[in-house]
Amino acid sequence: MEKYIELLKSNQIKVTPQRLAIVSLMDMHGHISVREIFDKIKANFPSLSLATVYKNINAMLENNFIKELKIVGQDAKYELIKEAHSHMICQKCGKVEDIILDTQKLAMAAADKSAYQIEESTVQIFGVCPACQ
Repeated sequence: MEKYIELLKSNQIKVTPQRLAIVSLMDMHGHISVREIFDKIKANFPSLSLATVYKNINAMLENNFIKELKIVGQDAKYELIKEAHSHMICQKCGKVEDIILDTQKLAMAAADKSAYQIEESTVQIFGVCPACQ
């Protein structure tokens, strides 16, 4: 738990029991939706509302502590910010996994062809995970 307290403090985010529970779940699950967070911690925080979970998620997003992952056909998922990575997404079960890929060449090619100044790029690769094959 001390690890999560330090993570929050180092990002200037007030430490609360609810935020500690949220960060712990994100660390444990990697990618998790607001509804999944709410369902998993509701038993420990009976007065917790879904709105409170959203409020905490938004505070963490504003402080660049977590990142939102938008996947077509799924609820948004959230993850702790870590090194640059892409995502493998199972089209059958919805599982999301991190994969480290060098996307710098892709981003540079996109910038060259479009004249855009690239600020951020994300790659999502869809397929069928080994468990669903």
